[in-house]
Amino acid sequence: MKIKFWGVRGSIPSPGPETVKYGGNTICLEVRFKSPDRLIIIDAGSGIRRLGNYLMANDIPRGLKTIDIFLTHTHWDHIIGLTSFKPMFIPGMRIRIHGPATYESDSLAKVLSGQFMYRYFPVRLEELESNIEFIEFVEDSIDLGGGIRLTTKYLNHPIRCMGYRFEYKGRSFATVFDSEPFVNLFCNDPADPGYDAEIAREGEAAAKEQNQLIEQWLANADLIIHDAQYTRQEYEEAMQGWGHCSMEDAIDTARKNRGKKLALIHHDPDRTDEQIDLLAEQLCFGGENSDFHVFFAREEMEIQIQG
Repeated sequence: MKIKFWGVRGSIPSPGPETVKYGGNTICLEVRFKSPDRLIIIDAGSGIRRLGNYLMANDIPRGLKTIDIFLTHTHWDHIIGLTSFKPMFIPGMRIRIHGPATYESDSLAKVLSGQFMYRYFPVRLEELESNIEFIEFVEDSIDLGGGIRLTTKYLNHPIRCMGYRFEYKGRSFATVFDSEPFVNLFCNDPADPGYDAEIAREGEAAAKEQNQLIEQWLANADLIIHDAQYTRQEYEEAMQGWGHCSMEDAIDTARKNRGKKLALIHHDPDRTDEQIDLLAEQLCFGGENSDFHVFFAREEMEIQIQG
């Protein structure tokens, strides 16, 4: 498997002189499987525009006809690039868009078609030249063919958000964005008039169980690509409940569950290259041949996972 990062930023694109090194495009990953010759894209942030241009210049002239896009969820920063993904405008291209149904009773197709309404964009989804299919997921283990196995896992985010774990020839990698640790949402203060001891215990147990399920799902992955928008201090002081994780928690989770490599992603849009470099000096360690390697993802980075 080969993974290439075309976008690593969270929340909103942030181009400019202070984000050149790590990149300002929102999340998009390209995943290649050598045999079968298979292309999968994870998320359609603004980075998918450049990936689409690459495919137009290289793969499509050589006969690429089918593209699978796996969306983790439909928050704007993860779908903003769809309208600029040129293969969607090519006659005969087959675009399969997979993901969870993410907003009340609306289907994935209905949510995404809203991006192609005339009030936002001059071409409606129905007017595109490619053949577009929508495939909705729940938590499952899915055979994608060619020896590729996908296991999906719900994460903790304000809307339904899916984690993806791909296994191929005995190797695996998992994506965890956007997500934060589950916590007890019920009152824990015995002095509060609304406190109920039984409900508080059930809330604690439910949060612990969900965190353990995610950890079990991540166990022994060769590569974990994990949401790390905040430092632990930022998270604890002001950002709890926003649906994102701290860098330190991501590292602790990956280490605890025997991950081999950890790529920290979904960088805060206001985080500069210099600031990420300083955080890398504090938090990152290991190397390609170490038992546990932690690093910040950046645009154009490629990672090979040998089977």
